[in-house]
Amino acid sequence: MTAKKQPLHQQIEIDLRRKIQDGTYPEQQLIPKEVELAQHYQVSRPTIRQAVQALVDQGFLEKRKRRGTVVKRAKIGQAFTHVISSYDQEIDATGMAPHTKVLVFKVESATAEVAQQLALPVAARVYKLVRLRYADQTPLVLVTTYIPQACFPDFTELDFSQISLYATFAVRQQAVVRVRRKLEVLAADETSADLLDVAIGAPLFYFHTQGYTETGCPIEYSIAKYRGDLNYFRLEIDQKMN
Repeated sequence: MTAKKQPLHQQIEIDLRRKIQDGTYPEQQLIPKEVELAQHYQVSRPTIRQAVQALVDQGFLEKRKRRGTVVKRAKIGQAFTHVISSYDQEIDATGMAPHTKVLVFKVESATAEVAQQLALPVAARVYKLVRLRYADQTPLVLVTTYIPQACFPDFTELDFSQISLYATFAVRQQAVVRVRRKLEVLAADETSADLLDVAIGAPLFYFHTQGYTETGCPIEYSIAKYRGDLNYFRLEIDQKMN
């Protein structure tokens, strides 16, 4: 059976997306005008309009008044709002290369907030791990994680720029099997703006996460600041049956 040929607007959409991704149409540059694209692809202007609008909806292009249609940096979809997965898994799925820079890794006394989130006494010893996480060469998220030191006395010997925290938990029979997350949107302060390469006051997705083991023990408390201009989050909601 002969495969059904894609509609013209989808073929053009695919070709334009490829040219955006390979740099033929660079970021922040105008793509050719509608009439020029129609002549190039030998199609009608409504067909071009449909292909371009699809790329606008996907975040690859942006229409600007009195200027034209500009190439945008596409946002990266994060699925961790409904599944437990590592940052590297999320970024690998986009075809980009993840890497991590460890900014702080030390043992300190738990503040009242951290102690409450980890069900520890105030001033209990915890690891504080601050990581800046990238996709290719672009910083995407600044995450600060607190972990009870008593559960993992050897963590200071590990390099979390090279290994996964969740995978390390699992190897030590303390896998995170359930998380609780709270989302806010906040403005970037001077430090966050500098590290994430955004303007002071730019919107950040601000996630608070508690990670629990199979026994219900809170093993991780993280505060993650995601760039609002480069990330979006997918949600899946099932109807609760009575």
